Amino acid sequence: MLIRRPADVLPSEITPEPVYRARRQLMGAALATPLLGLAGCAEADTPAAGGAADAATDTPDGFRTSEEQTRFANASTYNNFYEFGTGKADPAENAHTLQPVPWSVTVGGAAGKRGTFALEDLLKDRAGEERIYRMRCVEAWSMVIPWLGMPLGTFLRQFEPTSNARYVRFVTLDDPRQMPGLRYPVLDWPYEEGLRIDEAMHPLAFLAVGMYGRPLPNQNGAPLRLVVPWKYGFKGIKSIVRIEFTEDMPPTSWNKSAPREYGFFANVNPAVAHPRWSQASERRIAGGGNRIFAGRIPTRPFNGYAEQVAPLYAGMDLRKWF
Repeated sequence: MLIRRPADVLPSEITPEPVYRARRQLMGAALATPLLGLAGCAEADTPAAGGAADAATDTPDGFRTSEEQTRFANASTYNNFYEFGTGKADPAENAHTLQPVPWSVTVGGAAGKRGTFALEDLLKDRAGEERIYRMRCVEAWSMVIPWLGMPLGTFLRQFEPTSNARYVRFVTLDDPRQMPGLRYPVLDWPYEEGLRIDEAMHPLAFLAVGMYGRPLPNQNGAPLRLVVPWKYGFKGIKSIVRIEFTEDMPPTSWNKSAPREYGFFANVNPAVAHPRWSQASERRIAGGGNRIFAGRIPTRPFNGYAEQVAPLYAGMDLRKWF
């Protein structure tokens, strides 16, 4: 098992965070023509949003939090994307080979509208949104990231899922020429994930095409990735090329690899330890200057989104259905 705890990043590796001024204009442009003509739109720097995690507040819908945001430099260089290597810095170093334009998504299964669609056509004429979400990795570190994109439910409804669509399956690009990590049997490639249909249609579930007011970097899942803030980060599948509506629960990569450690639902639950470490607390990656870890904080059920999503799991044994 190659998922592992993070190592500290040296101060010399940390660069200033780019700002996301004029964010609203970028959101509209990113969704109208995803990643086309935006590659040179990086803007000036701005400090991360203030507020300690324990003093921060969320909007009632959960779409925004005032918690201190992770710096772009850290969010774009400290992450897991095994298609480009198993080290935290490997994706940023190796993902330049990914070609996110042009991009298409194939849709199949229990839906009235199936086929292969250009991504710009799927996102055209849909208003951009910003969501500032906590992201909790199963490795017990966390971030706060401003995402750009659209509600997953809005995206999925355009394909007219039928009453037989009880689950949604997602698949990542499988191209060793663009993703050198696919040459190694770390997982059973391609990477695949899934959600129950009611989870996928929940207002918090999000498809991101950007972050920090710019298109998604390759290493963060360009040009299209899933963000499910109440679940562990491995549910956030990146570089999506296929979506399928299914009647049966779809297989998922980490669950196939180690079912005792990585469940299908993967809801953040501090009361359920990973077999090799506790999930009761997490290391928050945030802060300016020479800091990367802003301290250790308690992990909250559903990553702090229990008010919004707990009813989805009424009557379920959340220990059994990890």
